[in-house]
Amino acid sequence: MASAALNRDKVVFRDTAARIGRHISVTPATSATTHLSYGRIRLDRTMPAVTFDAGGEEVGLIGLSGTATVTLGAARYPLGRFDALYVPRDSTIAVETGGEADIAEIRAPVDNLYPVQHVLYADVKANPGLSFRAGGPANSRTLNILLGKNIEAGRIVAGVTWSDPGHWTSWPPHEHSKLLEEMYVYFDMPRPSFAIQMVYTDPEVPERVEVVHDGDAVIMPEGFHPNVSIPGHPISFIWIMAAKREREDRLFGVVNVQPGFDQAPSGLEAGRK
Repeated sequence: MASAALNRDKVVFRDTAARIGRHISVTPATSATTHLSYGRIRLDRTMPAVTFDAGGEEVGLIGLSGTATVTLGAARYPLGRFDALYVPRDSTIAVETGGEADIAEIRAPVDNLYPVQHVLYADVKANPGLSFRAGGPANSRTLNILLGKNIEAGRIVAGVTWSDPGHWTSWPPHEHSKLLEEMYVYFDMPRPSFAIQMVYTDPEVPERVEVVHDGDAVIMPEGFHPNVSIPGHPISFIWIMAAKREREDRLFGVVNVQPGFDQAPSGLEAGRK
């Protein structure tokens, strides 16, 4: 049985941003991932701060809304919308806000120690190799690479994508399971908005077709994984990947396009330059 057909409770996690505080929803112990963990840090005046340890994992933090300050030792880093911070293993991490903040937390085990790196979204937007439009009619979207070739890291790669309303993304269908495991986490999709996420190794009999809403996470252990928004509503998602082999497999845009659709480019070429 293809791993894309794993039990639903190992690959689909609902409403992961529902609770205030720090909550890890996906780990290798609870899901189909081998290295990748994901959680959410939501802070407000009822819980304005959290402190936690990286342990043997590198950590990526991505601001989704509000503002926060991340403290690592004596250093403090502001985190606004789509700003990101790479935190090395063996760190103690403190996050606080004076108002509200919603932050995605990404983790993966690493053997090596990489430096702290603070990524401002303004710098990402100014770099055409990190922020670019892809696709064409019916599959136009905007990609932002937040933790990719712009940082030194062992496994994690992450960014955000949003589609034009009613458009497909991750099109043409592609996969990269020999190098990277991946999940999508949907955000900024207030109801009644929803999207359709597919994950399949056999296009004639898709192993997974899911209706997804704000806060839902879908893991792609292998297989092609296109998704589509509904008319009048875009979809927004964080794409989170972990390299199978530390450093060596940490490559963005190296994909296999589904046969029959491989006459067209993947749309990710700008991110590989």
